[in-house]
Amino acid sequence: MTQQTASATKSASAHDFLFTREGLPPIKDMLPCALQHVLASFAGIITPAIIIASVYGWTAQQRTDIIQVALILSAIDTALQAFAPFRRIGGGLPIVMGVSFAFLPALQAMGADFSFGSLLGGEIVGGIAAILFGLFYSKLKNLFPPVVTGTVIFTIGVSLYPTAVKYMAGGEGTPIWGTPQSWIVALITFAVVFFLSNFTKGTLKLGSVFFGMIVGILVSAPFGMLDFSSVGSAGIFALPKIMPYPLEFHPEVCITLAVVYPMVAIQVIGDVSAACLGSIDRMPEERELSGAIVSQGVTSIISAFLGGLPTSALGQNVGIIASNKVINKWVFVIVAAVFALAGLFPQLSAVLTAIPQPVIGGATVGVFGTITMNGIRMFTKEGLTQRVATIVGTSVVFGLGIWMASGCLAGEGMPTWISTVVGSNAITPCAIMAIILNLVLPPTPPAEQHVDAAKEAAVGAVLPDHKK
Repeated sequence: MTQQTASATKSASAHDFLFTREGLPPIKDMLPCALQHVLASFAGIITPAIIIASVYGWTAQQRTDIIQVALILSAIDTALQAFAPFRRIGGGLPIVMGVSFAFLPALQAMGADFSFGSLLGGEIVGGIAAILFGLFYSKLKNLFPPVVTGTVIFTIGVSLYPTAVKYMAGGEGTPIWGTPQSWIVALITFAVVFFLSNFTKGTLKLGSVFFGMIVGILVSAPFGMLDFSSVGSAGIFALPKIMPYPLEFHPEVCITLAVVYPMVAIQVIGDVSAACLGSIDRMPEERELSGAIVSQGVTSIISAFLGGLPTSALGQNVGIIASNKVINKWVFVIVAAVFALAGLFPQLSAVLTAIPQPVIGGATVGVFGTITMNGIRMFTKEGLTQRVATIVGTSVVFGLGIWMASGCLAGEGMPTWISTVVGSNAITPCAIMAIILNLVLPPTPPAEQHVDAAKEAAVGAVLPDHKK
């Protein structure tokens, strides 16, 4: 073997480390893969912080502080998931965690009547509830078979569609909302990501979202969508403040978040399962899911003392993981490092916040579709029996139906906590119904499973190749 051939073989082997948890791939391969995760999730991480700041009418400095903490907390949870210290905190699986929209409806509803310190006290109680849920997951895992987690993942994907479209249209309430230029930028970005992910190889394929965003940013410039004015006024370096708000514990807030956290933990189970199934073709182990939930709870408690918001798995990043199958631990460590740097150096954060929303929407719309298909893949793993169809169909109707019919649980006489906990998102009612139906419906007889499998095989045999 010549020296040149040996060098090429070694380089190829190092590149292959991208698709394993251990090993150190070349930095030139890791960086695009990590940065596309950052770009895909950055707006989603800081937006809940911006919305909560507006609920309380905070000053520009307070707004900057909560954005800074949101990024640092996202770094902490992502790093814990990557390293899984003590094999109890973190799943050790490929997942990006961050401040999430999942808690936003409940926090907004309570923010109208309670102080921010009350929300922080509720985060401590909710974080403890999440830790207990994770530690006792072995006793509860039978509640979450593939038909339940798959249904929740499917609902997560579908419920994210409006978010993707709103980003593509320029962001609801902005001057460019629904304008031709917003859709031009979004569709060009989508086309670049689609082409790179389906018709190229190597770094271009693996970093398709990142490179698509770069093209989208360039295209958006002539339309005047780039605004870097906040970069100059941002500070150079800043550490997060410890206990910037006094902690308060109001029963209504604590009970609500103690209920919401386990429901969001179901989403974490679903997202981690989707990432694991899509990238390494297996379901996560019991310890891995337990650790993922415990990490979320630990980060939430830290968040309360830093004046931040709770974290969860980021659905858009699950789609990227399932699409490119890059699972190397150090890729996600780089993601966490960039989050931390953006939080500690506000000027870097200001640069990232300047990315136009149509660029983010165009780059991630396909990712949300991948999440949905992963859910379908999961709940049909053992065949689409009548039992599975009943659980999935009924649960999705309750989840998406209640979520879309805004205010349907907020009528006179209805307890406020029901509207807050159940009616504010599609995931909670879907998960509750899926769990109940899975417990109530009898198992599918083996004979029926065999018949269903035979029907699927027969249909597949007669379909044209392009329909399979």
